[in-house]
Amino acid sequence: MPPLHEIAHLAHVELRTPVPEQSLEFFTGYLGLTEVGSQGDSVFLHAWDDYERTTIKLTAHTTSGIGRTNLRAASPEALQRLVQRIEASGRGTGWQDGDPGCGPTYVFTEPDGHEMGVYYESEWYTPPAELAPSLKNQAAARPAHGVPVRRLDHVNYLGADVVPNRDYFRDTLGALVTEQIVLDDGTTAGSWTTFTNKGYDAVWTRDWTGSSGRLHHIAFATDTREDILRAADLALDHGVFIETGPHKHAIQQTFFLYVYEPGGNRIELCNAGARLVIAPDWQPVDWTEAERAKGQAWGLKTIESFHTHGTPPVPQGERVTVASDPAEGDAW
Repeated sequence: MPPLHEIAHLAHVELRTPVPEQSLEFFTGYLGLTEVGSQGDSVFLHAWDDYERTTIKLTAHTTSGIGRTNLRAASPEALQRLVQRIEASGRGTGWQDGDPGCGPTYVFTEPDGHEMGVYYESEWYTPPAELAPSLKNQAAARPAHGVPVRRLDHVNYLGADVVPNRDYFRDTLGALVTEQIVLDDGTTAGSWTTFTNKGYDAVWTRDWTGSSGRLHHIAFATDTREDILRAADLALDHGVFIETGPHKHAIQQTFFLYVYEPGGNRIELCNAGARLVIAPDWQPVDWTEAERAKGQAWGLKTIESFHTHGTPPVPQGERVTVASDPAEGDAW
């Protein structure tokens, strides 16, 4: 089914960290985000061409992981229709005050337990004089330090079971399923969904520990592939751990670099080029075990930590390891 377009886009995400000062330096110094405010244990950060006030809500916490993912509705009427469907699904928590710059937010969970919020009222970002852009059609001047990332691109959640989350985003929120990993036994090990004409906004991949509510990574978009190559060089200068890349994914064809921020959360820097999904009758592209066993687009084999590292960490005694085929070792 085509997307309903009742959710305009992935808006902002709360990320938790046990080392808030170090994480803040990573996001501002390395990624090039700008601090725009604070509230309690949280700091609000802005990517230079995000039209809204907040891109990331960075929250001090006992451990790493993801907090609430916020989605902006396409209109007040779309928000009410979304809330009606969420309530009918039995997964609604209720209305809450939104984060600074956001209006009333309806909070809910998807089947794996990740917290979500949907709202419409939004405060557009007004840059201070020193960050005013020379071109009036961008939100702020491009920073002269850090990568710098332009906007939040997508979230990849870990889930105990991919299918219920995929179906919830498709059937309740109106997303389009663009690509999937389907194992030989018929199990869906990964699913990519979009609310827009991008290839993907939200991804679910199977959590090998059998846990719920964890994060694989959040991703930020750069202008060019060259920005990602530069980000790899900057990572060396900033002491940022590079997990894998730069390289090109086969699924979605994204050029990527994966790093860890100091709190332990995986961060992707990505550039999808000009690839868009604009066909109203798009059908999901299914990738088989044999195809994924070939590795990434140019043959890079996926390293083991890509399938074992998620946040928050799961204590050894609480893990319920999910059986998998050896071919799934290159699932993403």
